[in-house]
Amino acid sequence: MDETYDVIVLGTGLKECILSGLLSVDGLKYMMANGSLVRILIHTNVTKYLNFKAVDGSFVYKKKKIYKVPATDAEALKSPLMGLFEKRRARKFFIYVQDYDENDPKSHEKLDLNTVTTRKLISKYGLEDDTIDFIGHALALHNDDSYLDQPALSFVKRMKLYAESLARFRGGSPYIYPLYGLGELPQAFARLSAVYGGTYMLNKPECKVEFDGDGKVVGVTSEGETAKCHKVVCDPSYLPDKVKKVGKVARAVCIMSHPIPDTNDSHSVQVILPQKQLGRKSDMYLFCCSYAHNVAPKGKYIAFVSAEAETDNPEQELKPGVDLLGSVDEIFYDTYDRYVPTNDHATDNCFISASYDSTTHFETTVIDVMEMYTKITGKALDLSVDLSAASAAEEEA
Repeated sequence: MDETYDVIVLGTGLKECILSGLLSVDGLKYMMANGSLVRILIHTNVTKYLNFKAVDGSFVYKKKKIYKVPATDAEALKSPLMGLFEKRRARKFFIYVQDYDENDPKSHEKLDLNTVTTRKLISKYGLEDDTIDFIGHALALHNDDSYLDQPALSFVKRMKLYAESLARFRGGSPYIYPLYGLGELPQAFARLSAVYGGTYMLNKPECKVEFDGDGKVVGVTSEGETAKCHKVVCDPSYLPDKVKKVGKVARAVCIMSHPIPDTNDSHSVQVILPQKQLGRKSDMYLFCCSYAHNVAPKGKYIAFVSAEAETDNPEQELKPGVDLLGSVDEIFYDTYDRYVPTNDHATDNCFISASYDSTTHFETTVIDVMEMYTKITGKALDLSVDLSAASAAEEEA
């Protein structure tokens, strides 16, 4: 291999494939219809390789029951999650969020959300703890309560993203999912990379990253051949001495012959179980899709229950989520460690992605991808795209 490549991307994970596509122009997660990943798909024109279908429902767990997540002032008035007076207070809060415009001081109600904490903002509306729970975890998609003591601007933006995504497809949830599953995403980005000159070396075993005397990457060796390069992008498994363990994810994979009970017979659904409802330090997530998305034989449903592991017993730890599924044909338990990079990419030219977390949406994943893109290229990714460019995908949904 005499040619020297600018960047070698190791692995076929979604993050690596997205980066291979971006640099050229196993996940179990849904996409926010108006979120960053959809904007990346439009920015790269990958939408021509993909077809999507809207996810039927978004639900939240409260006191051992499942409820539809309200995302607007109108839905808040109808929701059984809240009593009559709480609905009025919640409606006022939702109206404030919907009307909030970062560039219009009149909509701020004399609050600087860059300094005012989320806790202080919510206290202004007198919302109850259970209401705060589903707003913070099922709408703003925070996986623990640390957000309450952080500036409220990010929290409000997250809520607006949820409402905008819900409105975009006018479906039962703000999420979309590719037909034939998430494997279509890496495949689409692989096609994009190839169109722009990317070279693929498939089924290469035992890839070893090579360094020079100064510790800079110089190539990747497999089967006695070395592909030279200036930079390497990879997941933590390729450079275990340049990462550190930060946690572990517990996961149950379930095959069923029916939809999840109490979800309006939804063929695809996300259920968030907030930490306080389970007495945990972080949330638990339930993801389900079926033959409606062409990911299972007709009549079959696949559900995943996932959480940040807080014990060494995944069966017991995931029981609250598994119990919501009803009868299960088959169930498999799995755990995997989560890692983050510890290397100095400016010194070794290695760009390592963080491991996937337990969430069932892509927002944290895309943040990691965009940060890596900026480190690799030295510039920010401009995602101010025309969302109507995804009309073909929208029609499929």
